[in-house]
Amino acid sequence: MKKLFVLCLILAFSTSVFAQEKDKKTTKAKTEKAVKEKKEKADKKKEKAADKKEKAAEKAEKKADKVKESAKKEADKAQKKTAKAKESAQKETEKAEKKADKAKETTKKTAEKASKKAESKVRETTEKAPKTPDKVTGMYNGKKVYTGPRGGRYYINSNGNKTYISDDK
Repeated sequence: MKKLFVLCLILAFSTSVFAQEKDKKTTKAKTEKAVKEKKEKADKKKEKAADKKEKAAEKAEKKADKVKESAKKEADKAQKKTAKAKESAQKETEKAEKKADKAKETTKKTAEKASKKAESKVRETTEKAPKTPDKVTGMYNGKKVYTGPRGGRYYINSNGNKTYISDDK
């Protein structure tokens, strides 16, 4: 009996040992499969992320190209506007120069006419009324009193101006 009991134990023990080895092999295969699946999933995720990055980069390039094109268009418009402004400014300056030349000519003509008239008037005035110096006729408050050609009496004050004396004094 003891021998039988020991044999049964050995048999049970040996079968359980072999069964564990069999489980280890299956678990190894399962874990390897799981690891492979995880690697494949990770690779797929990496590929998707790379695709997304490439698409985003393409979109950014397209936007940059659009911005560059619009900037070029705006620059061209600005250049056209400045060219038009320069042309109009040149036209206006030419018009202003023409007007200035005409004004100079008319002022010269009027100045010549005025100088001719002034010369004739100066000759007339010098010939008609010769200038006579005022006469000293007395003293007033310590100042010399002068009498003008029409009879007005005055003296020269401290500022150098004529101060007229009324007939009452």
